[in-house]
Amino acid sequence: MSDDAYARAGVSQSAADEAVGALLESLRRIDPGRESLQAIGPGHYASVMRLDDRRGLAMSTDGVGTKLVLAERMGRWDTVGIDCVAMNVNDVICVGAEPLAMLDYIAVPSADPDVMREVGKGLRRGAELARIEIPGGELAQLGEIVNGLDLVGTSIGLVDLDAVVTGSAIEAGDAVIGLPSSGLHSNGYTLARTALESIPLDDERLGHPLGEVLLEPTEIYVRAVIELLRSEADVRGLAHLTSGGLDNLLRLDADVGYEIDDPLPVPEIFALIAEQGSVSDEEMHEVFNMGCGFCCVVAAADADAATAVLRGHYPDARRIGSATSAGGVRRAGR
Repeated sequence: MSDDAYARAGVSQSAADEAVGALLESLRRIDPGRESLQAIGPGHYASVMRLDDRRGLAMSTDGVGTKLVLAERMGRWDTVGIDCVAMNVNDVICVGAEPLAMLDYIAVPSADPDVMREVGKGLRRGAELARIEIPGGELAQLGEIVNGLDLVGTSIGLVDLDAVVTGSAIEAGDAVIGLPSSGLHSNGYTLARTALESIPLDDERLGHPLGEVLLEPTEIYVRAVIELLRSEADVRGLAHLTSGGLDNLLRLDADVGYEIDDPLPVPEIFALIAEQGSVSDEEMHEVFNMGCGFCCVVAAADADAATAVLRGHYPDARRIGSATSAGGVRRAGR
């Protein structure tokens, strides 16, 4: 991934990748004093730990990121809780697990009951959309460390070990079905805010105030994907498209590439960011979801049936491409 505009905005993805690699060097050396319970290797969307010979516990943790800066600027906190839930449960379902619960962690300079009440509204709405519970969490007052609000969650779910979806069953020719995003979701906001800083948040060139467009909550795909998993379709891979866009398909455990020949429509907000920030098309696709928030890879023979299930939740869902024997991700026009 090139850093270009994103690096100029203050985020170096290459540095982040290097830092994660350095962290993992130590974590790989953990000796729990017993046989490891990890059911799948690192690098997937969620981790799975063996509970017994039959069941696994899926876990994922993530936060809302610098979208919170925009929420603070607008004085609106009632939607970011949805983002927090979404960023976690959307990863848990990628291993075929059904999310059960999430714990939240909120760091603030000092506690404000009114702000917490609004954050709680979003967490509740997100939990109901994902059909999970939030049985607890932590509120930390860290005035010496933070000067804003940070919101993070950790979600867990259950999955039968023989039903874990890793992508290893994907074959060339399998269909890739795309589910539309609701907008930027919760990635790339440092670049987006930098690119759009000269446009007032009440500007309505996109049909709604820009601030509302940018605060649109991350879509929660749990109900659609769980219904697909319970159907007769042969589901071979599930990918939550965050930073990295369609290249997130390469996180699936499959020795294949992907040809995206019929991508979903790109919402206007992305074109505005590219124009205002002079961001190349290549970098836009590296940083943002570009209108596709989740992909389901299914056996070619089941493409129509799987699409029908998903269209019950997302009428605009459709086959956007297929797995190929060549490596990498190729997009139409790329």
